[in-house]
Amino acid sequence: MLPAALAEELNRIESIVAAHPSGIGITAIEAEIARRHGDKPNRRTLQRRLQKLIESQRITTEGESIALVYKLISGGVVPASASLTLAATATAEAELYVPVSPEGAAIRDRVRLPLMHRRPAGYQREFLEDYQPGTTFYLPESLRRQLHEMGRTSANERPAGTYARDILGRLLVDLSWASSRLEGNTYSRLDTQNLIEFGQVAKGKDVIETQMILNHKAAIEMLIEDADEVGFDAFTFKNLHAVLSQDLMRDPQASGRLRRRPVDISGTVFHPLALPQVIEDCFTMLLAKAAAIPDPFEQAFFLMVQLPYLQPFEDVNKRVSRIGANIPLFKRNLCPLSFIDVPEHAYIEGTLGVYELNRIALLRDVFVWAYERSCQRYLAIAQTMVEPDPLKIKYREALIQAVQAIVKGLRQPSPAVIAEVARDHAAETDQAAFREMLSAALQQLHEGGIARYRLRRSEYIAWQHAHAQV
Repeated sequence: MLPAALAEELNRIESIVAAHPSGIGITAIEAEIARRHGDKPNRRTLQRRLQKLIESQRITTEGESIALVYKLISGGVVPASASLTLAATATAEAELYVPVSPEGAAIRDRVRLPLMHRRPAGYQREFLEDYQPGTTFYLPESLRRQLHEMGRTSANERPAGTYARDILGRLLVDLSWASSRLEGNTYSRLDTQNLIEFGQVAKGKDVIETQMILNHKAAIEMLIEDADEVGFDAFTFKNLHAVLSQDLMRDPQASGRLRRRPVDISGTVFHPLALPQVIEDCFTMLLAKAAAIPDPFEQAFFLMVQLPYLQPFEDVNKRVSRIGANIPLFKRNLCPLSFIDVPEHAYIEGTLGVYELNRIALLRDVFVWAYERSCQRYLAIAQTMVEPDPLKIKYREALIQAVQAIVKGLRQPSPAVIAEVARDHAAETDQAAFREMLSAALQQLHEGGIARYRLRRSEYIAWQHAHAQV
């Protein structure tokens, strides 16, 4: 017999699940518990409670990964409290969602139907072919103007990637955490910050979750470091996939390569393309159309719609689309899209609307809300930032090369060595300032920040070891 406290806790969880006949995700369950009792439950504990309900055949699951939802088993007894909490739960869920248009709401209702009531759908190539850059627009002109107003920064006349570099520390943490969370990653933002800034792995976390965060960090840095060169081309997106999927693919050879086998997506009636040649043709067409789109926000949203729909890679497609959607924003020095606070259910259901119905309104609602949220965060942060040092901008690449010269050369950061390296990388009039920048960069160098200097972990460790022996 279960202890009374545990039995009561299980009944509370079951009543929340029962109030959602189409299923409810663990994040929404957490939020409803927090709303009722004022304290967010521990994710691991909640997972164990849900597993106990599954084992006792009181609830079941449907879907996988971020599409996983919990449902009352058909024919089961609904707790008496369920009918009383239905309205309150619906209100809480609405609070966790984004504001939706009438068309978006209709899509949401369609994709919430049980799978047996949703019509199976295959990939519709004409959905991509019919899109004509500069003529077709997923985002109306008035909405594009609104997004430009929201996203404009003081760096709009400076070199590509300048604004993203100005807020790099915060962006790495926010985007890595928020995008990973949409994949079911349980790292908190603080855990993510400690991992990225100090290389500190959170206790009790799966190694896959840690790798996912680190892959996001490396991918974001790659796009910002090479903002002038990256674009909507196969080289960029295959490499972006390779970085985001590193050590996460069942077949390591599939990292950075287009899909050569069929895949199934759980929790949906959508069936992606299976023929490799058709996948490659559509991938080429998709990137060509994206590159020809004149508006950066239309480019970003087009990618979020079309790339996951095509599923060109065996896995990690949505991550590629979310990080890749920032390319035109980085290049134009617009406020980035971090996906901070985006509700999982809203993002999943918006994506399902594209998969199953080829309808974009719900995902567009999510995109616009997410971008406004990002702008509010980063433009507020920018107001408190110190104006960047022009010398740091001027010598940014030279500083990277100077740090590499010392670390890869296993040289000690003595004043003499720093002065020698500075002479090779800065004009005579800037020598003193460059020496100070180089000295500070070497003093602040740690394992969580070596990627910005394009260093390998092995190179950094070898330099540390050589440095310690002196």
